[in-house]
Amino acid sequence: MVRPVNHPADFPDVIWAQDLSKQYRGVPALKSLNLNVARHSIFGFLGPNGAGKTTTIKLLLGLARPTGGRGTIFGHDIVRDSLDIRRRVGYLAQNPRFYEHMTARETLRFKMGFFVRGPGVAIEKRISETLELVGLPDKADRPVRGFSGGERQRLGIAQAQVTGPDLLILDEPAASLDPMGRRDVLEVMKRLRERTTVFYSTHILDDVQRVSDTVAILDRGALVAQAPIEELLSGNGETVYTLTLEGHADQAFTRVSEQTWVSGVRVLSENGQTVWQVSVSDDEAARACLFKIVACDESLVVSAFGRKAYDLEDVFMRLVEGGERRAE
Repeated sequence: MVRPVNHPADFPDVIWAQDLSKQYRGVPALKSLNLNVARHSIFGFLGPNGAGKTTTIKLLLGLARPTGGRGTIFGHDIVRDSLDIRRRVGYLAQNPRFYEHMTARETLRFKMGFFVRGPGVAIEKRISETLELVGLPDKADRPVRGFSGGERQRLGIAQAQVTGPDLLILDEPAASLDPMGRRDVLEVMKRLRERTTVFYSTHILDDVQRVSDTVAILDRGALVAQAPIEELLSGNGETVYTLTLEGHADQAFTRVSEQTWVSGVRVLSENGQTVWQVSVSDDEAARACLFKIVACDESLVVSAFGRKAYDLEDVFMRLVEGGERRAE
């Protein structure tokens, strides 16, 4: 699931890293990271707290120097060309800070003053468009001190986006928000895909599954997976059917286990019911026959049947807690 890393000249990604590493006083915080981030993607950089996500972001932005390896953003070296990189990148820190007395509009105008020169009318139009983009037009002229957590995060994204960067790097943009605030921030990120590339770190599995098209999973400083979200959610290549049963299942278990296309049956107990997870080698045979084989037993009731759909939590637990190291 980890993609091969090509030379920047041959693989024009927005972000490219090869064997990027960082140690602090001899302790590794990031180990030989290989990364490819395509243009106009929403790239979820997933991992538990302390996995090395923020360290990676600091290296990419030139806020820390790598111990080993190399990386580029838009073909610019992250060590030698950090100023050129920052001109094209919008960044949202994990806990953004604002001048509390300023309004949202004043906050964006203040940011634009450092980066943009041009007619005042054009600048004000850009500010209004950005506030509309993040869903804050009705709060544009209110002081930031009265903003909720979700509104502050959306203003932070607006501040990162207002100059029209080619890449947005967001560090845990929804980590501290309630469900409503997280939903609003994720909706903003979806809208941004048309304008820019979004690279964001998070430890929230559900957020990644809802908005990302590509995911990298980091654990204890090491990359364990990088692939399109659909590929990660396809499981490990194994097809599994789930059946929820009521009644005596011994005879049905024997019949199912005897099928040549059944490679294993895992029996679980959930809420007083029996759940089978049947691994099969022939999906067509399973679709045609599995339910019939079980349902023909009159002493048994099949209350649920279907092919197992993996979610990101399944994948994450298998890779991280299972100790797999796909990047090595």
